[in-house]
Amino acid sequence: MSELTRLSIDEAADLLKRRQVSAEDLTRAALERIAATEPALHSFITVTAEGAMEEARAADARRARGEHGPLLGIPVAIKDIILTRGTRTTAGSKILSTFVAPYDATVSARLRAAGAVCVGKLNCDEFAMGSSTENSAFGVTRNPWDTERVPGGSSGGSASAIAAAQCLGTLGTDTGGSIRQPAACCGVVGLKPTYGRVSRYGVIAYASSLDQVGPLARTVRGCAAMLGVVAGHDTADSTSVPRPVPDYAAHLDGKVRGLRIAVPREYFVEGVQPEVEAAVRTALHALEGQGANVSEVSLPHTRYAVATYYLVATAEASSNLARYDGVKYGHRAAAAEGLVDMYRKTRAEGFGAEVKRRIMLGTYALSAGYYDAYYLRAQKVRTLIRRDFEAVFAEHDVVLTPTAPTTAFRIGERTSDPLQMYLSDIFTISVNLAGLPAISLPCGFDTRGLPIGLQIIGRPFAEEIVLKAADAYERLTEWHRRTPDAVAQGGA
Repeated sequence: MSELTRLSIDEAADLLKRRQVSAEDLTRAALERIAATEPALHSFITVTAEGAMEEARAADARRARGEHGPLLGIPVAIKDIILTRGTRTTAGSKILSTFVAPYDATVSARLRAAGAVCVGKLNCDEFAMGSSTENSAFGVTRNPWDTERVPGGSSGGSASAIAAAQCLGTLGTDTGGSIRQPAACCGVVGLKPTYGRVSRYGVIAYASSLDQVGPLARTVRGCAAMLGVVAGHDTADSTSVPRPVPDYAAHLDGKVRGLRIAVPREYFVEGVQPEVEAAVRTALHALEGQGANVSEVSLPHTRYAVATYYLVATAEASSNLARYDGVKYGHRAAAAEGLVDMYRKTRAEGFGAEVKRRIMLGTYALSAGYYDAYYLRAQKVRTLIRRDFEAVFAEHDVVLTPTAPTTAFRIGERTSDPLQMYLSDIFTISVNLAGLPAISLPCGFDTRGLPIGLQIIGRPFAEEIVLKAADAYERLTEWHRRTPDAVAQGGA
């Protein structure tokens, strides 16, 4: 394996700036790495090798003209739920298996404008509904640390591709933990921004009041570089907030003295893998040793978060997915007898089991006679969850928790038990319900050699504080420098 694919974004950017490597060199190495590892991992749905080399040559030409930038010439990949002009975008679903996007999502356009080189589209759970990337119509993605285990989900391809050194940065989406949980499972860094910080124009909707786009990378600094490019107001997205975007990299000074860290007792309860709790508490001690002030707090409505999420998210999904009926997009059933029969057969053939389950749950929650009892009550509990965080942030700068209660589980282990699968996100979904920014980064490994994730949550639009705390911890450890044995040996 070329050492080029094991570089972090900032290391590669430095080599590009000093003309010690070209964008073509980096892109060619990434494509060779993808070809060598994809049979074992299946991180990608579509690899855009020819287009990537053209973009790499264009990036080198821009640099020759004197242009610079943190992502100019950097090989990246994009979750296949984000539109990329002229490239198939499937959302991991059979119903969109032939859909070619006619325009770029705003985040895709901003990556192109920054000179990033897109090497392909990444596998994900169908319409981002899942915690294991087992729900994709295009097959299961495997974890590079143990290919018999899941990479997390729904952005499992985005996390697996970074861990396997297939590219240097990726974009994912996070509706209930779908960036942070796979980042934890794969031992990489993943950031969910504040709701409204990053445009969702051109992102296929799952649950519109929860969905966010964010970066995954090998280091905190890499995530900061990608966020700096894709963040910012967009008039095409009515939920985009017109606030200035800070220079995130400028806040990464390694200092946490005086930082007030809250540790919610509800996140250290029965069911958490002992090695996960031990690793997170060791990380807390490390930050305390650097001058941070740590105190225990309570987020009392956390126990209602899973139930609340699966009412709000499924209700919104049932509305958003009503548009896929075989008329405008993708798959259409053959041999239907009339319009209604065509609708029925198209959706029956086009959607997978988990998507159908969530559409039915959401339709039931919104139906006449049950709206007040389920959906309206869930929205009221959501407000209580948000107020819990507001009370904690009145006296603290960040909240620190495990990202997931366990390390990566075996493929097929939870597919027959949806509740166990949903509990994989028990520590991340409150953040989405409250609209907060949060990051996951590696903080250790269990006895089977599987990565453990540390979650740092911040106030709305305080991504720079979240990144600063994460970077300070990352500097104290070597977890982010580890690579799966198979990756280090050149295979997977």
